[in-house]
Amino acid sequence: MNRITGNPIEINDLFNDRYSVQYYQREYNWGTKQIQELVYDLVNEFMNYYKDGDTQDDVENYGGYFLGPIILTDKNEIIDGQQRLSSLTLLLMYLNNLQKNINTNQINIENLIFTKKFGKKTFCIDVKERKACLEGLYENETYDIENEKNESVINLYNRYKDIEKIFPQELKSDILPLFIEWLIYKVTLIKITTTTEQDAHTVFVTMNDRGLRLTPSEMLKGYLLSEISDDETRNIANKLWQETILELKEIEKDGEADFIKHWIRSQYADSIREGKKGAEDKDYEIIGQSFHKWIRENRESIGLTNSSSFENFILKEFKLFSNIYKRLKVYSSEFNADFEYVFYNADRDFNLQYQIILASICLDDSQEIIDKKIKLISCFIDQYISRRVFNFKTVNYSSVRYTMFNITKDVRRKSLDELKDILKSKIDNMEQTLEAIDNFYLNQFTARYMLHIISRMTYYLESNSGINSSFDNYVNRSQKNSYDIEHIWSNNYNQGNHQNEFETEEEFKHFRNKFGGLLILPKDKNRSLKDMKYEDKVKKYDSENLLARTLNPNCYKNNPLFLRFINEKNFNFKYYDEFNKKELLERNNLYKDLCKEIWSIERLDEICR
Repeated sequence: MNRITGNPIEINDLFNDRYSVQYYQREYNWGTKQIQELVYDLVNEFMNYYKDGDTQDDVENYGGYFLGPIILTDKNEIIDGQQRLSSLTLLLMYLNNLQKNINTNQINIENLIFTKKFGKKTFCIDVKERKACLEGLYENETYDIENEKNESVINLYNRYKDIEKIFPQELKSDILPLFIEWLIYKVTLIKITTTTEQDAHTVFVTMNDRGLRLTPSEMLKGYLLSEISDDETRNIANKLWQETILELKEIEKDGEADFIKHWIRSQYADSIREGKKGAEDKDYEIIGQSFHKWIRENRESIGLTNSSSFENFILKEFKLFSNIYKRLKVYSSEFNADFEYVFYNADRDFNLQYQIILASICLDDSQEIIDKKIKLISCFIDQYISRRVFNFKTVNYSSVRYTMFNITKDVRRKSLDELKDILKSKIDNMEQTLEAIDNFYLNQFTARYMLHIISRMTYYLESNSGINSSFDNYVNRSQKNSYDIEHIWSNNYNQGNHQNEFETEEEFKHFRNKFGGLLILPKDKNRSLKDMKYEDKVKKYDSENLLARTLNPNCYKNNPLFLRFINEKNFNFKYYDEFNKKELLERNNLYKDLCKEIWSIERLDEICR
């Protein structure tokens, strides 16, 4: 074998070079889960070092973070590591775009994203098929993905949009330059370089195959089974474990580890790391890193004291909680009206719901009680998320994990009545209320939630008016002609009465984004109506979803179930021949009334009846 070198390298140095990907391993295939883990791990590690008042000078003394090895040939062909390098490129691109939109010190990282020669950009990973997408994301933060066939391009676009959704709000401030400098100077990888491609593959195989290292779930299984004294019982427990782990892996990659973390955290974790510099990892973090070690070290405190308790841990507890978790994952991906709130929370990427739901379950709960607890907790989380979003408060992992951990402990193994009282109290005591809807509007933060909210309103109105409605269809972004946000006003200040009602075009554009001025329409309809006047648009709305149709007079003819429903609820629906500032504000009040009904705290009482 020829010469092989391995050296630590900072992102700032690594991304000053350009790399190619061999045709036979060209696809970028990371999913939402992997990009979430990368961003959350980096942000959480940075926040371990940051303290209020720090400046960029202080970053030099922060600790670092290791992102593993990458394997290259001496011609900079990537043999292992393109998933991380591609994902880091997307993150750097997002951070660069974010800098343009907020008033902070600008850190020059463009050279880490691309080089420019003779007017042409060459991105860090130079693959011809990806260039148009990367240029679109860099220049305009978007790319027309609708007719795209290339798997890597589709994944790159979707993961960039994931980063937009999950990047924490608290870093979109004066802290951002500190995070960027920490990322590029304190995050390192090991760069392994070989003189030939064959040697690079040999290193890759050696690093990944030799030793067949056990996973944490396999080590946990070995430990638990070793403590069961009866051979027949141990074999039964082993079979149950193996079959269940296989089912969890089929649900998603690393599904078995995700389940075990949620389960153990939900039922047993009592502490979480403080959010300050130098704080030590506690139960919550240790379970996330090595749950097999945590269970061994805490065996007595969680009741694992004899062979019988280890039997029950697998045959009763593991079995019960894994079955519930598998159900929850189905409800998250396939809309089920009986467990609708689980789907709603998953649609907004709120994965902490699994932990909190599992926390409420007792081993002796009946199936009826378990079902009600699932509905109750998921309904509470739906209300919690919505209240925060209407108040422009982020619900990403880093901003709510302390609150969600405390809620996990509060609801742990509570009876149904206790659970309802606890959750209602938490909603009542939230600083954020639905009154904020008066000032709710579409902006960069709310854009990721607005389709969900208006789809909920549309689905609620249709399903209560005798119309066969499909919420999951409204929010399905992967279908060919997906739904988009429709502005009732076209983006034309000179059109209609706008110049008389608004002193400036900027004031008009802000008002145009108010909640009451929005609908959802299929993408093709949205584009075709883009520049139309209201009096022309409203005719087209008559053939669309019910929320859009309510602007048209035909909606109030021969529609008895709709009319009965809105009269029962005293909803002030009406059609409009013209739609100016007064009408938009009136519509905004109507939307507020709808939302107060959809996210009423009385939903919790209804579940427990």
